[in-house]
Amino acid sequence: MQIKVSAPATIHAAIQLPASKSISNRALIINALAQGCFTPGNLSDCDDTNVMIKALNSQEETIDIMAAGTAMRFLTAFLSVTGGTRVITGTQRMQQRPIEILVNALKMLGADIEYAGKEGFPPLHISGKPLEGGEISLKGSVSSQYISALLMIAPVLRNGLQLTLTGEIISRPYINLTLQLMKDFGAQAEWKSDNLIEVAPRPYSSVPFIVESDWSAASYWYQMTALAQEAEVELLGLFRDSYQGDSKVAELFLALGVETIFTSKGALLRKTGQCCERMDYNFVNEPDLAQTFVVTCAAMGIPFRFSGLQSLKIKETDRMAALIAELAKLGYLLRESENAVLSWEGERTTVTEKAVIKTYEDHRMAMAFAPVCLRIPSITISEPQVVSKSYPNYWEDLKQAGFTILEEK
Repeated sequence: MQIKVSAPATIHAAIQLPASKSISNRALIINALAQGCFTPGNLSDCDDTNVMIKALNSQEETIDIMAAGTAMRFLTAFLSVTGGTRVITGTQRMQQRPIEILVNALKMLGADIEYAGKEGFPPLHISGKPLEGGEISLKGSVSSQYISALLMIAPVLRNGLQLTLTGEIISRPYINLTLQLMKDFGAQAEWKSDNLIEVAPRPYSSVPFIVESDWSAASYWYQMTALAQEAEVELLGLFRDSYQGDSKVAELFLALGVETIFTSKGALLRKTGQCCERMDYNFVNEPDLAQTFVVTCAAMGIPFRFSGLQSLKIKETDRMAALIAELAKLGYLLRESENAVLSWEGERTTVTEKAVIKTYEDHRMAMAFAPVCLRIPSITISEPQVVSKSYPNYWEDLKQAGFTILEEK
């Protein structure tokens, strides 16, 4: 399946963003560990969160989390401290995504985990039991989801957890998000130094909890505002003081001519008429924003050098390779270097006639490329249903804002 997306002349819209997937999935795990009598409110209606809810309520021996990487990592740790024996598996792509670092760390804490297939990869056979906890060390450059998975089970470990992160710590905002949510549920968890996190063996409390809207989803509306000739967009449910690291998008898009005015309802996006001539930024703390900025800058003709992208290679797809391949179809010649940098100095290549943008089973590829139709007559996206992973109503919201979306065979 593929769709052809065409843009309106101007954009004036009020959009109810989806709830934060990052907060929803963490709140569900923490709430389950708290054996909570409350269900978190305003949960994300996306694939990853629906998979998490289903898994937490499942009595089956085999849990299939499909393509949900967050669920795979968080549930691997959760099942390690939860009674019963389970096998956790996923899609073919999920079975190619490494999980050895997390498994090794859990085993150091006493977990009973075996590989049910290829060594170092899902599926996993997990026999849950009480774990001692204690001191462990991880490289700070590993996925923050590994770190968050360990942190969230720490309050139920007999000796808590002292986690030392060595070298460069990437995605620190996601770690801080996890710690803040843990504290909301009564945990004693904090940075003791720049690279040491300590979590006391104090069980969670069951508390009511409401999930805020998703700043990652907001990034595509910032992108549309930047690319449009005229636009004013109100994003409902966003707040100035957010737990989410991706709220950095408001500051970053100032350079691309979009200002944010916070209201009682959310955030109002307006064009400023001023734009940078070049953009250089290290996305090590906000990797999920990278696709938005790479595509936006290319479409606006703004040269860039974006570093800190190493984690993009192990996402739903190799996002660096995917961006290079699909932007080449639109005539932009990007370069990858150091396994962590994407850059563009204005180089152009031949535009592919009737190009179809592949999404590689990656929701962010679809959402980041669709707004390009504001700068070209239209854009064709394959497998558009992938947006259900984090933003199921994305295409409907685009229609609400005046975009035309036609299904093609």
